[in-house]
Amino acid sequence: MMPAARESLLDAAHTALARRPWSAVRMVDVAATAGVSRQTLYNEFGSKEGLARALVRREADGYLAGVERALGAHTDPRERLTAAAEWTASAARENALVRAMLTGCWNERLPSPTLSAVPSSSAVPAQRRADGPLPSPGDFVAIVRDRAAAALSPPGAPSGPDTAELAHTCELVVRLALSCVAAPPGEGGLAELLRGVLPRQLV
Repeated sequence: MMPAARESLLDAAHTALARRPWSAVRMVDVAATAGVSRQTLYNEFGSKEGLARALVRREADGYLAGVERALGAHTDPRERLTAAAEWTASAARENALVRAMLTGCWNERLPSPTLSAVPSSSAVPAQRRADGPLPSPGDFVAIVRDRAAAALSPPGAPSGPDTAELAHTCELVVRLALSCVAAPPGEGGLAELLRGVLPRQLV
């Protein structure tokens, strides 16, 4: 099956989920929306659980790709971290699956696949990856922290106290962004909060 057809099926599942609870999403409707047979859908994902895992994996990848874009959008370290934090907050606000993944709060409308790997007999490489472990909220914090620290470190810089301090600052920013998902900040928003923290933290 072409990757574009897999994406069309995932798009159809995502659209269906926006309209009704996952328990009410039917595989036959997802297939029809994507313009493929139900058998093709099952060949690609194996089951509705497999489709759920693939959808969660795709949204996780999309969120992390957005983090990379945000970190690369500026030259000033404070602006780069602020952009990554604002992307985290906006992605969680606009995408229920991203919010659930980042916070661990899955409501009854959403699929809630187990985060541990499941046995996979799929011949589809993308599905075997989706059947592997899915990131927990703690995993996301660590991934974004490490990517931010790597993006802000000078090339070839040796690890040491400064590296540890930078990683600590990056984690602080990620956790502050996540707190703003649960309790949105007031006037000035997340950027204003970070302006008060980063001048002291980031050298």
